[in-house]
Amino acid sequence: MTYSSIEEQTQIYDNLTELYQQIKAESETEFKAIDKNIERNDFRESARNLFAYLALRRRDIRSLQADLSSWGLSSLGRLESRTLFTLESVIRRLGNTIGKDMEIEEPESKQSTAGRNRLAQNTQLFFGDAPRERNTRIMVTMPTEASEDKVLLKELIESGMNVARINAAHDNEDTWKAMIDNIHELAEELDKKVKILIDIAGPKIRTEWVFTKFKKPKVKAGDLVRMTKDYTNLPPLDDDIKVTVGCSIPQIFEQLSIDDPILIDDGSIELEGKEIGESEALLLVKRVRVGSVRIKAEKGLNFPETEFDIDILTDEDREAIHFAVEHADMIGCSFIRTTDDIEEIQAEIEKSDRPLSDVPLTLNIETVQAMNNLPEVILKAGSRNPVSVMIARGDLAVESGYVRLAELQQEILWICEASDTPVIWGTEVMASMLDEGIPSRAEVTDAAEGSRSECVMLNKGSYMSDTVQMLNDILIKMEEHQYKKTPTLRSLNVTKIKLP
Repeated sequence: MTYSSIEEQTQIYDNLTELYQQIKAESETEFKAIDKNIERNDFRESARNLFAYLALRRRDIRSLQADLSSWGLSSLGRLESRTLFTLESVIRRLGNTIGKDMEIEEPESKQSTAGRNRLAQNTQLFFGDAPRERNTRIMVTMPTEASEDKVLLKELIESGMNVARINAAHDNEDTWKAMIDNIHELAEELDKKVKILIDIAGPKIRTEWVFTKFKKPKVKAGDLVRMTKDYTNLPPLDDDIKVTVGCSIPQIFEQLSIDDPILIDDGSIELEGKEIGESEALLLVKRVRVGSVRIKAEKGLNFPETEFDIDILTDEDREAIHFAVEHADMIGCSFIRTTDDIEEIQAEIEKSDRPLSDVPLTLNIETVQAMNNLPEVILKAGSRNPVSVMIARGDLAVESGYVRLAELQQEILWICEASDTPVIWGTEVMASMLDEGIPSRAEVTDAAEGSRSECVMLNKGSYMSDTVQMLNDILIKMEEHQYKKTPTLRSLNVTKIKLP
């Protein structure tokens, strides 16, 4: 080894050691600030590692990664579940090479897999035992007919369904109970175990009604739309205002600002606030998906740049929570935004007889506000409940934009792996296959990408059992090639070439 190479490696060693010391001190300070609030001992090491990972990712270390790779050392690209361990290991190996005496103790080898083992245990708690040929589980959203159609349920279980999702925004408790009873009966008959997730509806903001003087009115860029919370005192019809729509959550007017963007129907209509009052707002249509679009009732409203302080639970949601506590294996929390939302859900669960530590929560990340608060909501929930996360890509895509979504879903995977939090890959997975029986090429690629999560969620459709079977086959194939961000290199048939 030349003098210059020793000098270069010494500089890398010094930079890496300084980084390690900063991250360790920073993360320990932050961990100690919340340690007293962690009621679940099982979550303590997960939280500690999450703080270390967050401290690392506040810094841009790309040049250091390139330096490490140039000397055949770990580039730190797969340290989510073992952040400090990885840094310590690389420092020791580099120190041994250049003859440095190190104060850092040799990390125990078992630490390298501790995070992965915790994640596996958490995954089993949420989604049950792994099938024989794959680790990624399959969740299926139950249609109403699952309360009566045992043939459909049997096909789903036989095709590979591991978790049944019941959306509490639809049907009623009698229907949910019939679904659950049928699932348990058939799972026992088939010697399978199927977990039950009940998704609480949460504060989904929608257009409640539409009022207009035009027949089947369509809006285009430049049109004005009035949004209001009160249909009992509407102003006279005005040719300048194409449509008046009712908003399902009236508190938003108190927090909406001029120029805030508003999206209707999965972003097919984009508007912005022009005039904001106590009970209504005048909105300007900025663009529409095609030349003109009709505004309909019961369509989603998204406010990507507005941070709302609204109640996370309705009276119906509270009733659904108590039903879920009694009958489900886990509770899905829709449209959460802040730690206050988590506290409100936990307070409602505490009214039941089950301890919080026995009620797993799935946090649906479907707003930009929730994404911005992701570490905090995981820490708040995980400190008292077992916690998992669903990447609800439908609303998240509308709020963040599709380009940003591609990045956000990766960030969610990384942060969840750092906190040993199981992830559900959700929304429109294999949607064409579900509806038409034939998948698009992009859907197959998306389903394969879902193998990096712990569970992939399918929605309802006409070809549910066929889609479960295809997803099962895709996940089995991908199991042989990748775990999280790490490729696993089995032998490839394509490498067996025939020479002339």
